[in-house]
Amino acid sequence: MQDYFGRETPKLGFGLMRLPRKVLLTDLEQVKKMVDLFMEAGFTYFDTAFVYGTSEQDIRKALVDRYPRDSYTLATKLNAFLMCHNEKSAREQFYKSLERTGAGYFDYYLLHCLMTNTYTRYDKYHIWDFVKERKEEGLIRHFGFSFHSGPELLDQLLNEHPEVDFVQLQINYADWNNPNVSSRANYEVARRHGKSIVVMEPVKGGKLANPPKEVRKLMQDYAPEMSPASWAIRFAASLDGIITVLSGMSSVEQMKDNISYMKDFQPLNEEEQKIIRQAQKLLGNSAEIPCTACHYCTDGCPKQIPIPDIFAAANLQLGNGQTAQAKEQYGRIPEGSRASDCIACRQCERSCPQHLTIVDYLKQCGEMLK
Repeated sequence: MQDYFGRETPKLGFGLMRLPRKVLLTDLEQVKKMVDLFMEAGFTYFDTAFVYGTSEQDIRKALVDRYPRDSYTLATKLNAFLMCHNEKSAREQFYKSLERTGAGYFDYYLLHCLMTNTYTRYDKYHIWDFVKERKEEGLIRHFGFSFHSGPELLDQLLNEHPEVDFVQLQINYADWNNPNVSSRANYEVARRHGKSIVVMEPVKGGKLANPPKEVRKLMQDYAPEMSPASWAIRFAASLDGIITVLSGMSSVEQMKDNISYMKDFQPLNEEEQKIIRQAQKLLGNSAEIPCTACHYCTDGCPKQIPIPDIFAAANLQLGNGQTAQAKEQYGRIPEGSRASDCIACRQCERSCPQHLTIVDYLKQCGEMLK
């Protein structure tokens, strides 16, 4: 897809969900360096959301206030179920995002995290019509939605809303045939409807940057200079119909690595595709908890349990057999908010884009790590 100014959108997008932190605040100076590297390499796509903490304000300081408006493309999202309780508060998110970013308009605007238990909110609050009206006003250039469910619902939504310009999907090689994520099936539905795609979670929340040692060996034996993350991002970028592949970068080092192989992007060749298929088979036997650390599950947890942190500790043991390290990391979690403190209210499961049985996993973690 071309942007509003007729330029082809480069294949790498800067996801702003996991910006670097310094103590409790965003490390703004590091973000500025990352933005500068990204822009100097010829990339333009930045992705944030109303519910990503201070991300919208941060990108104003790091990008909007420092670069001409026609030199970058900015995407943000409206979430009708988090930080929102009625139609008025849902619509106010759009104007608040404009205020926070200072961007004047959005190149890409999305209805956020549509899945089985959330999509009806957008109908109830008449958000589809609201966003179309803002597009007619010129405040939105391209309109779409991010999606976290199965192909049947995606097909339904695209039949009901053929006017959308694009969809944002979870696509990575590990979940290509995972029935809980449906990367391949959702990709095929979107393409059947003629929709271009923005890819999210290409590295599966960072998991594919540090895959099991068998997968890492496959990749290093073929191309020792290439990082595991590069394989994941190039896999997604090699698909047809991709606008850009978002990488949630958290450091200058990650930015430099991504630029090194995406500036002059080359699709995966036949031998590399074969290695990916071997990696998929190996990952199919993984015992790790497939959490992407998006933290949607922690909002509203009555016990303030840091669920992704617990799963990350458990995966040290489940994925690599690092029992001592797993228990040490788990021991840093304060008493009163550990796995065994879960009251099984399951609000976390209703918010999980990966549709994980979080309560069951927490019980497993509590028994394993005590």
